[in-house]
Amino acid sequence: VAQVMTLPMAAKIVNAGWNEGNVRWRELPRDTDTLRLDTQNFETDTGMLNADCSAMPIMAFLTDHRATTIDRVVDAVKTFRTENKAWAGGEVNLREQLAEKAASGDAPEGSLDQVNLRLATGNVGVMAAINDEVRAVKRLILYMLYAAVFLMCLISFHSPRAALCITLPLVLVTELGHALMVHLDIGMKINTLTVVALGVGIGVDYGIYIFARMRESLLAGHALTDAYFASLKTTGIAIFYTALTLAVGVGTWVFSDLKFQADMGVMLTFMFIVNMIAAIVFLPALCRWLLRPFEKTA
Repeated sequence: VAQVMTLPMAAKIVNAGWNEGNVRWRELPRDTDTLRLDTQNFETDTGMLNADCSAMPIMAFLTDHRATTIDRVVDAVKTFRTENKAWAGGEVNLREQLAEKAASGDAPEGSLDQVNLRLATGNVGVMAAINDEVRAVKRLILYMLYAAVFLMCLISFHSPRAALCITLPLVLVTELGHALMVHLDIGMKINTLTVVALGVGIGVDYGIYIFARMRESLLAGHALTDAYFASLKTTGIAIFYTALTLAVGVGTWVFSDLKFQADMGVMLTFMFIVNMIAAIVFLPALCRWLLRPFEKTA
């Protein structure tokens, strides 16, 4: 946390300003009229209060917006709230609580000093909520993506083993992409999650092209090795140049001054190239293992 700002802190600065800027006056006045004078010019659009002053945000400015930084700050706030539930009122609605005590005539002294601490507003609060949601659904999204690819390939080729031959290289490349993100210290968030999904979408095209050409040769009675070399001479060349063109195009992002764009340039270049290698090398190996494991090679 680089800086914290709240309405009481701003009121202290204003109070000192009314007294020749003397830092000794940088405090909250106990006189209500003086306190009103210090706070009257703070409008709701400053973000420091709402219309009826029932909420006063504590704005924390962070040195960066990394997930680890946000998690550490949010955990500290949650810990503080848990340890101070006695005065923070827990999750009880403060207005209802005070109204009941006032009606019964047993409102304790100092009860108006209680607050109901809530999380969170501002950019960091939104980012924290987004990060939590991404953590909760990132595996589900990838699993649904793999399932959709498997189902479409199953419908197209009428073979579960053929669908596995196309899907498994995508799983391998995705996990390699996650390893690259760890190595480059790139966090998982909405933008990077879509990049990983994009890699799967590109990779399945390569796999379908290679397998469809191999399947055509296999149905014609050729050996798996011959079908593989035939696919390399035709579809394989097209896949190689397509992947190379895409990789060179996004590879130029590496020189961008924007860190996110530079990171995405590395990620996309990696995904395009490795997906191409997986389709050309790993997919035929799976075909040998799953489709024709006992075929003799000449």
